[in-house]
Amino acid sequence: MSEPLLELKDVTIRFGGLTAVSALDLTIHSNELIGLIGPNGAGKTTAFNMITGVYRPTSGQITFAGKNTLGIKPSRLAGLGVARTFQNIRLFGSLTVLDNIRVATQLHNPTGYFGSLWRGKNWKTGEAKLEKQALELLEIFDLAKFRDELATSLPYGAQRRLEIVRALATHPKLLLLDEPAAGMNPAEKDELIRLIRFVKDRYQLSVLLVEHDMKVVMGICERIAVLEYGRKIAEGTPKEIQCHPKVIEAYLGAAAV
Repeated sequence: MSEPLLELKDVTIRFGGLTAVSALDLTIHSNELIGLIGPNGAGKTTAFNMITGVYRPTSGQITFAGKNTLGIKPSRLAGLGVARTFQNIRLFGSLTVLDNIRVATQLHNPTGYFGSLWRGKNWKTGEAKLEKQALELLEIFDLAKFRDELATSLPYGAQRRLEIVRALATHPKLLLLDEPAAGMNPAEKDELIRLIRFVKDRYQLSVLLVEHDMKVVMGICERIAVLEYGRKIAEGTPKEIQCHPKVIEAYLGAAAV
């Protein structure tokens, strides 16, 4: 197997006297679709926040594409190829659908800060190129018809799709999806499963998925890690996880095993 794209080794984070994540080991290789599951409060979103630089671990090591990422700001990590969505949709509500994507493409704007100030020929050429990229993404994901509408005016499922597309506009190598099925009806969840598969295959990227809906998790993940009270209690294929006694106990209680 190839070198790990993302690797967490013995990662721990404490908030005062609370240990939110303890000695977490997790490895993701290129073009893998991995699930991270566990009961509420298990530490899943905290793990996401450490991977994306929002939180710095108390101890342990995180590497991405062979680079130690401890202390690197989220904006720089995004430039390296780490993108995420959130439990609660965080679109730019005062911007149009197209402008939400254009904002994300600015991460790779070749003219830079000073070029944007002067707005010369190179800036105009670069902006035209980035807008073309944004429009192409909207076409691919059936959002072009909403291009001039405010992002928050879209139906709920389309807003979720737009948030994923905005993350893709940063050209990630690793896409972290934090409960993307939250608030969706069954039809929207089926569409989400197809969307995640499509994104992974078309863009040849790795996906780390946090999700409570087991139909979504078991339907698309190649491997699943399970957290309980901040500790990893199991890892394996969906079939292995479904019958793992510690996982059953964590979700259903000791009486169920």
